[in-house]
Amino acid sequence: MSGNLTRSEKVFLFFNDVAMVLLCAIMIYPVLFVAGRSVTPDVERALHPLRIIPHSFDWSGYTFIFSTGSNILNSYRTTILRTLVGTSLNIVLTTLMAYPLSKRYYPPRKLITALIVFTMWFSGGLIPSYLLNKSLGLLNSFWVYIFPSAVNAFNMVIMRNFFMQIPDSLEESAKLDGANDLHVFFRIYIPLSTASIATITLFYAVYHWNMWFDAMLYMNRKEWWTMQYTLRMLIDSANVTDVATIGSAMDNIPPAETVRMATIVVATVPILCVYPFLQKYFVKGMLVGSVKG
Repeated sequence: MSGNLTRSEKVFLFFNDVAMVLLCAIMIYPVLFVAGRSVTPDVERALHPLRIIPHSFDWSGYTFIFSTGSNILNSYRTTILRTLVGTSLNIVLTTLMAYPLSKRYYPPRKLITALIVFTMWFSGGLIPSYLLNKSLGLLNSFWVYIFPSAVNAFNMVIMRNFFMQIPDSLEESAKLDGANDLHVFFRIYIPLSTASIATITLFYAVYHWNMWFDAMLYMNRKEWWTMQYTLRMLIDSANVTDVATIGSAMDNIPPAETVRMATIVVATVPILCVYPFLQKYFVKGMLVGSVKG
């Protein structure tokens, strides 16, 4: 095959390979840099600011994060539970809402879609959201992480657009055989929407995993803090060399730079481990879900 290529094509492929190698290096270097700096002693980090692999290792940042008083294990449990429960509910409600809105024979679909899209541009605001969650009894409850974000308008529109591209003839054939809407939804639309559902699942999972602002606003119970919020408190405590705000009795606080780098590693490694399993669906789901309006 390569023997049939012209000289210009070989030159193009060569420079294309070089560009891809450089692009991979640009993307991989920050990951390795952060991982290396998280275990680099403070003196070596100051003397060799660009070194990736340290000559000696300092695990004080991870010891500080995972120490007994840091609450990180409870926070991991809360974040994992939130991600699993929240993402599952998000997918169920998003697909159930997107399915009828993708049907041309459903009269109010344009109005309902317009109202949903409207929420992407305008929101009630922080104070009304707080008062609403308080009136619903969600403050200091685990469900304050789940119910207010049960459906994301952007993800719902992507799912709706994907459903609209499935041929109507499949539904008509199924209904001629006696299938109702639920059979059509679960046996035809869901199996054909694996790529889009995987993409939306990744969006929701990353959202729940990274979210910390709602924990700061609505959660005073330390045992239900999310991981990201606990890590933020740890970084703040390392910056001011005071851990009283998180109820810790630790005496030795590592340098703030070490804590920041270790925090990035702790927060991102789980998502990096999950992403490769969904990567093959990601691009396909985004493209097919954003074409038709």
